[in-house]
Amino acid sequence: MARALTAESAGEQASAGLNRVSEEELATFTELNHAYLERFGFPFVICARLNQKESILAAFRARLTNSREQESRTALEEIYKIARLRLEDLLEAT
Repeated sequence: MARALTAESAGEQASAGLNRVSEEELATFTELNHAYLERFGFPFVICARLNQKESILAAFRARLTNSREQESRTALEEIYKIARLRLEDLLEAT
């Protein structure tokens, strides 16, 4: 079952161009998402605000070659980037 995106996630993905993908790109993202989840057992995470769809596709392919330990570290680093940017947004809004 697909989960709904938060408003923040939807905006971040749109800024990376993920709301404007061709059918072929969508099929590639779907295939890579499935392969990643199968390999690592958790969803692919990347700081979309710091990337564009082409670099995200490249990261998918590169990170699929990581060990589980390497990928766990990489995913956590990406989560930290996302959290830092969102916290900065909140601080700027106050």
